[in-house]
Amino acid sequence: MSPRAKSKSPGPGEVELDFAREWVEFFDPDNPEHLIAADMTWLLSRWTCVFGTPACQGTVEGRPDDGCCSHGAFMSDKNDIAELEEAVKLLTDEDWQFREKGLGKKGYLEMDEYDDKPNLRTRKYKGACIFLNRPGFPGGIGCALHSKALKIGVEPLTLKPEVCWQLPIRRTQEWVERPDGTEILKTWITEYDRRGWGEGGADLHWYCTGDPNAHVGKKAVWESYAAELTELLGEKAYAELAAMCKRRSALGLIAVHPATRAAE
Repeated sequence: MSPRAKSKSPGPGEVELDFAREWVEFFDPDNPEHLIAADMTWLLSRWTCVFGTPACQGTVEGRPDDGCCSHGAFMSDKNDIAELEEAVKLLTDEDWQFREKGLGKKGYLEMDEYDDKPNLRTRKYKGACIFLNRPGFPGGIGCALHSKALKIGVEPLTLKPEVCWQLPIRRTQEWVERPDGTEILKTWITEYDRRGWGEGGADLHWYCTGDPNAHVGKKAVWESYAAELTELLGEKAYAELAAMCKRRSALGLIAVHPATRAAE
């Protein structure tokens, strides 16, 4: 096995990356040519965001208060950039600790590389995303955009960059040719684990999805992330997914996420 093919062990306290998962496939009620594959092991897990608690160790060593916001967020497309621009207009000095810097000469976006191509991302300021309010800020710690959304009563996904609100759900899509030569769009919904970050994922100091200390949610992921999954799949497809999750949960016939099992 080549060095590139080897998998680095996860961080202390995290479960191994490879384990049995249960998947179900169903067709989008709104589109008979759209097949959805859902990772029931992840969607029925009890993962929850533990940012701001002792359980969150941060992806960068020595920076637990950053959570997963140390590196900034890559913009997915022009629409993502435009929506962020509109969201920024809502932020006040009471919402955003670094508003003056973000609206200053250097701005709140900077150029970086993603997949070996130039790509804008949110600017890093003092070691983390410029939208991350730090400890001691009167408006509270955490993402200024997320906090503003909660303050005005809207879903955080309406104000945050796509990569931020989707995490830790991973959606991939591909056109698949069937044996009869026809093609369908296939969507996979699963856990955004360390590998989802690419080669750098193995170097993260800590990552929450594999830590039992983050599998303490009162609701399963399919329910706690209803808004995000609806945005990713559509209302009817999410309703179908939710019904499947309820049935499978009632039967108890699932491959339980090892981090959820360890937390029980």
